[in-house]
Amino acid sequence: MYTKKSRKRQEIFFNQVLAFDEIDRLLDPKALSNFSRYNQNGKQPVGTLKRHSDGTLAENLIIKGNNLVALHTLLATKFKERVKLIYIDPPYNTGNDSFKYNDKFNHSTWLTFMKNRLEIARELLADDGVIFVQCDDNEQAYLKVLMDEVFRRENFINIVTVKTKIGGVSGSSEGKSLRDATEFLLLSSKDKFKLQLNPVFQKTEISEYVEDYKSTGKSWKYTQVLVELGEKFLLEEQDDFKYYHYPNSKSVSIAKYCAENNLSENDVYNSISNKVYRTTNAQSSIRTKIIEDLKDIKDGIVSIEYTPKKGKNKGQVTEVFYNGFNKDMFMFLSDMLFFENKKFFYLQKINTLWEDIQYNNLNKEGDYIDFTNGKKPEQLIKRIIELATNENDIILDFHLGSGTTAAVAHKMNRQYIGIEQMDYIETLAVERLKKVIDGEQSGISKAANWQGGGEFVYFELAAFNEKAKDLILACEDFDSLKTLFNELCSRYFLKYTLSIKEFADIMQEAEFQALSLDEQKQMMLEMLDLNQLYVNVSDMEDSQFDDVLSDEDKNLTLQFYGEQ
Repeated sequence: MYTKKSRKRQEIFFNQVLAFDEIDRLLDPKALSNFSRYNQNGKQPVGTLKRHSDGTLAENLIIKGNNLVALHTLLATKFKERVKLIYIDPPYNTGNDSFKYNDKFNHSTWLTFMKNRLEIARELLADDGVIFVQCDDNEQAYLKVLMDEVFRRENFINIVTVKTKIGGVSGSSEGKSLRDATEFLLLSSKDKFKLQLNPVFQKTEISEYVEDYKSTGKSWKYTQVLVELGEKFLLEEQDDFKYYHYPNSKSVSIAKYCAENNLSENDVYNSISNKVYRTTNAQSSIRTKIIEDLKDIKDGIVSIEYTPKKGKNKGQVTEVFYNGFNKDMFMFLSDMLFFENKKFFYLQKINTLWEDIQYNNLNKEGDYIDFTNGKKPEQLIKRIIELATNENDIILDFHLGSGTTAAVAHKMNRQYIGIEQMDYIETLAVERLKKVIDGEQSGISKAANWQGGGEFVYFELAAFNEKAKDLILACEDFDSLKTLFNELCSRYFLKYTLSIKEFADIMQEAEFQALSLDEQKQMMLEMLDLNQLYVNVSDMEDSQFDDVLSDEDKNLTLQFYGEQ
């Protein structure tokens, strides 16, 4: 009846798989406890939970508890079908994870673990929402098939390859595999026809971009320098348009300009990119108008000045230049560049290869929050959020870890929900967000012009058997387990199939005492009724939970579910 666990187990198994007929009330809505509001005044009472006009909670939420149970709890609220973006970085099933998850599931168990959570995540996702799941190559192929099953194959979007720090190959793997240099983002939508991703650009230093462009065999077209425009003459005004002529303009090739001024091409790009140009004969309504209205002009440069009613220059007085002879339009290199830290960068729409995200010095992000392995760059999360959301959209991360997703969402004015079951949620994610509120300047803070402010609400799923689980895991030897046994039997919910006397007798046997401490803990964990890990909302008035839930907890629980 009580099977001996494998001696090869290297970690305590935190996530058990239950057969369907073992699940009774595990996924019922849970009571909530230990509420706190954090803002620039520090830790505060929550008071009243804020709501949007449609009834959805308008609070940033950090939730401690089993993420599967917490997802079902969210499903019982108006968050159902309201989440615009889900990003998760789950355990990779490699045996190397530094989190307290068991990151060495067998393959089928890992897929079951993921499937249960993805199915509920899909119900929380808005019709125009998207999910990003990060993984390495250990389970990537199987995860893609699983996501196609849950979200449907026709809603698959992309697999993005992210260049990370190069991992080592050593020991038995030396000479048998290549060094790891990438991870993957798997993107699926709720309904691909309703999804609209935002345009997002990546930047490459202009000299590097030109070199890469030329190396492909393509002809670099920004080869002219407008040395001077010369005197400007108004030709005519017509409706909201003004036409000008620059008869004495002067242009030279960039090669000649470099030779005459003892400069490199890179010097020119970084000093006068607003004068480096190419021309194009691409058709547009404005060019057609220029050709018709200024057909008698055959020299110099002509221009049209107007105020666009749409596009990136909407509402701004804009002057567009054309070659006087054939009316080809001038395109200036500076219009394609982004200036930062005294350098110009070329902007191009991102594709499915992200090589520009820096994975170095992650220990500094979050103001030195100590979470070395598994921590993701704020720039990576920023790009995902820019791609998939707009301000005030709701973002969910139910493998919160060090809190990167919540920190970046906070800085970018998105509403967020973070779920983490481990105790480090308070020392990592909560502490990190407190620093964000105080205005810490690491990660994307400067790019987002982050000055501090905002708030979030922290609470926990009201633990019952989960506390028993923690007590078991905290035991340091067999004697402490033996002492705890009587408390478990009298205070907590055990499996109805358990014979307490038989288990007590087994604990006295030499075979049990010969097991490792982790194996002994595992057997005691299996005594617990996992349906009772947390207090159900329907049971929270039961007197046996008086020491678990305060009156404030009960009141805020009802507020959370919209019942008060």
